[in-house]
Parts: sequence; C-alpha cells; structure tokens
Amino acid sequence: MDKKFGFVRVAAAVPMCHVADVNANVHEIKQQITEAIDEGVEVLCFPELTLTGYTCADLFFTQQLQQDALIGLQQICEFTRGKSIVVLVGAPLKVDNNLFNCAFVLTDGEVMGVVPKINLPNTGEFYEKRWFTSGRAVRESNGQPRIPTIELWGGDVPFGIDLLFMTSHYCFGVELCEDLWSPLPPSTQLAIQGAEIVFNLSSSNCVTGKHAFRRQMITQQSARVHCGYVYTSSGVGESTTDVVFSGSTYIAENGDILEIGERFVHDGRLTISEIDVERLRTDRQRNTNFTKDQYGHYRKINVAPIESDIAFIEPLHRHFSPTPFLPEPQDNDAYCGDVFSIQTNGLARRWEHTHAETLVIGVSGGLDSTLALLVAVQTADMMGYDRTRILGVTMPGFGTSDRTYSNAMRLMEALGISMHEIPIRDEATMHLHSINHDMDLHDVTYENAQARIRTLILMDLANKYNGLVIGTGDLSELALGWATYCGDHMSMYGINAGIPKTLVRYLVIYAAENYFSGTIRETLVDIVSTPVSPELLPTDEQGNIAQKTEEKVGPYELHDFFIYYFLRFGFSREKIAYMASLAFEDQYTPEQIEYWLNIFMHRFYCQQFKRSCLPDGPKVCCVSLSPRGDWRMPSDICEL
Repeated sequence: MDKKFGFVRVAAAVPMCHVADVNANVHEIKQQITEAIDEGVEVLCFPELTLTGYTCADLFFTQQLQQDALIGLQQICEFTRGKSIVVLVGAPLKVDNNLFNCAFVLTDGEVMGVVPKINLPNTGEFYEKRWFTSGRAVRESNGQPRIPTIELWGGDVPFGIDLLFMTSHYCFGVELCEDLWSPLPPSTQLAIQGAEIVFNLSSSNCVTGKHAFRRQMITQQSARVHCGYVYTSSGVGESTTDVVFSGSTYIAENGDILEIGERFVHDGRLTISEIDVERLRTDRQRNTNFTKDQYGHYRKINVAPIESDIAFIEPLHRHFSPTPFLPEPQDNDAYCGDVFSIQTNGLARRWEHTHAETLVIGVSGGLDSTLALLVAVQTADMMGYDRTRILGVTMPGFGTSDRTYSNAMRLMEALGISMHEIPIRDEATMHLHSINHDMDLHDVTYENAQARIRTLILMDLANKYNGLVIGTGDLSELALGWATYCGDHMSMYGINAGIPKTLVRYLVIYAAENYFSGTIRETLVDIVSTPVSPELLPTDEQGNIAQKTEEKVGPYELHDFFIYYFLRFGFSREKIAYMASLAFEDQYTPEQIEYWLNIFMHRFYCQQFKRSCLPDGPKVCCVSLSPRGDWRMPSDICEL
C-alpha cells in the first residue's frame, strides 16, 4: 500500500474548558493528544484560545494570564516531542505592543508557525477588537510580512497570515473562527496557494439555527475551493455569562460532510475522519481557475512530524457508500425528479428539433428498455403528444424467456403505446445459414447476429414511420463494452447513456412506487426482480433465462463503484480495490473484488472503440462516457 492512498487522518478536539485556568487546560489537552495518537491521528486541531478559554474578556490584558498561556504552550510543545502528530492550539500572544488571537502549529517539540486571527467580530458579546489586533497588521501594504518571525524560547518562529504548512504528502493552512464568516475567507487564498486541508480553530457560540447555517457554510467553502475542512469550537466549559457554547465539530471534504461531532458533551471528545487529498487534487487539476497569481506570495513551512511505527491504523473512520450513484434517502424525490427531468427534456428537445412523428423503442422486458420506455411516455405526456406516437417493438429471439416477453407485452399495453411484435428467430436462422454458421455453435457470432437484426428492424421502422430510434443501453454497459457493435450499441438518441445500471434499477423502482399503480406497478416490480440478461442464448428446458450477465462480467454494483471512482477521480486500481473492500466488506472478499476489478479494467480499456462513435445522449450523473464531452481516450491504448 502506498502512502495511505492519500488519506490523511485528522481530528477536531473539544477539551473540557476551564476558563483562565491554564494548568487545567494543559492537562485536558495532553489527554486528548494521547488519545489522538492512539487513534493514529496525523493532525489534531483544538478550539480557539484553547489554553485560556475564549471568554476571559478583560483578563486577556493581564500579564499573569499572558504569561501562563506561554508557559502552558511550552509545556504542550514539549509534550509533542517524539510523538507522531501535528497539534494546533489557540492562545493569546503579545507581539510588540499588540495582543493577537493566534493558532500555534506544534510538532515534535517545536513551534512550526504562528497564525494570527484576521477578522475580529464586533458584536456586543464578542467584541474582540477590545482585546486583540487583527492579523492584517502584520503585513505591509505591498503584501510582505512586517513581522516575519517572532522569538519564542530563544528561537525564531514564522509568524503571519501568509503561512502554509507542508508535510511530505499534503499541505494545510489555518484560519480562525470569524475568518470563515468574512466576505473573502482566508481559506480561499490558502487553498489557491496550495492548502489541501484547512483547519479552523473557532469559539462560535450556540443559538437556534446557527448549527445548520454553520454546517452549510463549511460545506460550501470546502466545495468552492476543493479542500478538506476541519472545524472545532469551544465547548460547554466556557463561561455562560451571556451565551452558551456547544462544542460544534465538523469535518468536510469538497462539499461533503464526513463527520459531525456530538454537541453539548460535558467532557473531552474527538471527532475523527480521513481527508482524501488525492481526490481533492483530481478536482483541482481539472479546475483551470486554480491559479496563484492573484494573491501574492505565501511562505511554505516544512513540517516533518515523526513517522509512526504503525504504517496505517485501519479501518478508516469515513464511510464509502457501496452505491455512490444513488441518493441519500432524504434526497430521493429531488434526485429522481432531476434524473427524469434531464432525460425527458433532453428527449423532448431532440424529438422537437428533428420533427419526428414517432419514437421507436425495442422493448425486451428488461430494466434498460423499461426505463427508456417510461421516459418516452413521460416525454410524450409533457409535450402533449398521444402515447400512440411511441412504437414499442418486442422482438423475441432464441433466448427470449416467457417472463420477459410477458412483461414487455403487459407494460406496453398498460401504458397505451403502439405495439409491434416481430419475432427474429427465422430471420436470424436464415442469416446464420447464409454465412455458413453452425446453429449449434452458440458463440459471439450467434449472439451478435440477433442484436444486429433487432437494430436493423428498429432503424427500418424509424424510416417507415418517420421516427427516432431510442437507445436503451446504460452507462455501465458502455464502460464494460457490453454492447454489440452496430447492434444495441447504436441508436438515434441514447437516452440511458448517462445512467449506471444500479441507478437504472433504482429509478424503475422509484417510478413503480411513485408514478404508477395496478398492472403497471406490478409489472415494473417483476421486471426489477428479473435477472439482467441480453437473452441471446437459448432458455433452459423450463423456458427460464439461461444467460445471466452478472455471471459473465461481474456484479453491476461492483462495476458501478469502480466506474465512479475511476472516471470521477482517476484513482489507481489498488486504491479502488481498497475502498471497495471497505464498502462491500460483508458482501465480497478482497480476492473477489480484485478479480472483478481486473475484468472491469481490461474491458474498459479494450472496448473504447465502441465508445468513440456513440450516438448523442444526455449526461445525467457526475460522469459520462461521451466521446464529445467528458471522456476522450484513444481506442488503441495500453491498459494502465
């Protein structure tokens, strides 16, 4: 395994705060550092003004508290010596005649840098400008640091708002509390300059609605600048003179919340997760607006924490959904509604533009053709067209089962479209005889001849009835090349080309439960439970499906997982296999995952020639295989 596949384990700490009692706070901090090391945490972030407490008010002016804070800071710094962790703590610091609210970056017994808070709140209960000076004061008008270093315990330490901290495999930056709430958060500039993770030492109080709003801000900021964002805030130990503190913690990554800590806890706690910096780098390299020119010079501080004797403590704290293309339950209606709207509006525009009289669809009784038919019906209804302008064609062949044939006929009849039944057995037999193919040899020629005959029939019907042939193949099949070239591979509009197989199944279930009832619902439910098959090989003696796709190419739930992380983020096969082993821990062994991943990779690379000449089709999810849009790859390429 490489350097943890880009996963950086981070933690947001909320210690039990003892206002103005630095010794007690040092004790709490040391305990949490020890706990974090045991958990394999690489960077541990404490709240704003950790060593003193945030609510000390005019006590910040006292020499005693300032001196106690420096002594406590030195104790914490020394405590990190020989330990494999980076610690961020907050404390007041007097520089010249100004008092700053600072974040201190500590590792292996050294202070690596000090970052002063820039944006000071000016509300009644948090009038920080009464006590502290903004970090802007440490910069000259030309952007250069006015006080580049400060002296701490006989050594010079980098000081300023222009610091980036570099380790061997990631870069991070620091902002404090109100900085996030400003019109131009420092984290924006830090990220553009290279920070992949931003740590926010905060002390935000709790009022109704603020928790959700703060979560929204953190989510949006992490998405806007493609970063990991670790936020921690003071807990219930702070003074409750006028406000209450809840100890809010969040860990976000590129618009996703990975962890949220429990609030109002009356002892110390850690919120732990892993930031995937490889994932962040993928999005940044695709975003050509990530340029450094506009924000001037930033200093990069090399931070070299001691490497742990343990290469990587497993398992990860973060969760990987086995179905990354599917929505969260609370988002079902909005997500599925968007998918159907994209498909129907895309098809409506093509139908309207071509002045076609009809839509021609091959209806097999399988999942893909069912979804395409439902979309066509919704499109006709939306445009005010009679459903009879949709020509559903079922074409029984050598492998058509009674179950799929019956479902296709029932569904077309119940939906009220025009129905055509055109058996292809005789035509396929004649064709195979004409090329001297043994009818008992059930090879790829035997299979593909049927698929191409079906496509020929659909195309000719489209000519006859001034129609458009609607493709039914989905994204998963295109990724695997599981389509007959110039057979089901070809159409006049590939309505399902942007939808992976797991989502196809999900959408049909959703439609059955929300849009239809009676015979249509019953038929859709049975279609969903039917094994996925091209039905090109003869059925068994009982007339049941003998050819099952997932026995040949592998489970589609695995392939869709592979597709998501390979196409969306370009991850290595080793990392994808590792993540899949976590997502499917109770379903597949690592050996099974490795086997099917190798099948996927081989098929993906050798089948590009089919994707290089795909018909038009709408992009629906975050990835697409359109050769004109999201995915461009040579057809003759060595497998990576």
